[in-house]
Amino acid sequence: MQDGPLISIVVPCFNEQEVIRATHERLSAVLTSFPIRYEILYINDGSRDDTEARLREIQSRDPRVRLILFSRNFGHQMAVTAGIDHAAGDAVVLIDADLQDPPEVIAEMLGRWREGYHVAYGQRTVREGESVFKENTAKLFYRMLNRMSEIPIPLDTGDFRLMDRKVVDALKAMPERDRYLRGMVSWVGFKQIAVPYKRAPRAAGVSKYPLKKMIQFASVGLLSFSRVPLHLVSGLGFACAVLSLLCIIYALVLRIFTSEWVSGWTLLFIAVVFFGGIQLICLGVAGEYIGRIYAEVKRRPNYLVNQFVGFEQERPVEPSDRK
Repeated sequence: MQDGPLISIVVPCFNEQEVIRATHERLSAVLTSFPIRYEILYINDGSRDDTEARLREIQSRDPRVRLILFSRNFGHQMAVTAGIDHAAGDAVVLIDADLQDPPEVIAEMLGRWREGYHVAYGQRTVREGESVFKENTAKLFYRMLNRMSEIPIPLDTGDFRLMDRKVVDALKAMPERDRYLRGMVSWVGFKQIAVPYKRAPRAAGVSKYPLKKMIQFASVGLLSFSRVPLHLVSGLGFACAVLSLLCIIYALVLRIFTSEWVSGWTLLFIAVVFFGGIQLICLGVAGEYIGRIYAEVKRRPNYLVNQFVGFEQERPVEPSDRK
């Protein structure tokens, strides 16, 4: 085995049977070209296709491969979290299995790490193979989130990044349930730098992020790193109160100084529907935050593992075991 630092590559997998072998071959070709020791952690996130069998086949041929097999599908962010929890490396690289993020970019990330940066995150300059709708909504979301967030979150980034052990240990100390890892990495601080790259189309298979999941993920990012929605609710309530007061003054002035009345059930109906709708929206926003508090106090584990494969004594390697 080569000398040098140990690098852990974390690859979450969900229904990736078409591409997983090509992903491993390309990752291995890149990693063996560096003077480093490495391990690859594949996390099977409850795949319903042949992904697990293919991962077991890969692991049987490559002793540097570790498998974490979930008991069911817990989602991409939980799969990445499991990889971070059980990675033993001095640095950890997060990369998806679909080859949209080129493994060759890891070389530049390693270079930045050796220069002293604790995080080298991939920043997409081009997103090939994605629809105009997805590309534009993603750009709009990242800019809106950055404007509303209490901490700056780099634009046009995903989870593709290299993190030093200091950052990994900081993330492991954050047990929150609604996880938006790219925001959490920004929150921990340390020295961070962008590594621009062109994002490629998927090598095979289909995206695991349809519109519904994208909206859910966007809401997690927004509600986890911003209290602006609550401030907007407060402002909206204050504006409605002022508007109501002005309407009351107008009705009194009309009644006292003229012979006319403000009358008509249509106006009353519109006012009831309008203010009722605003109240429901405000309750919904507040409910989103309360729901997250409810999930936190239950303190359920973020994920459940059915089996570890390739770890020493078939158990996860703890950071203290690192050589």
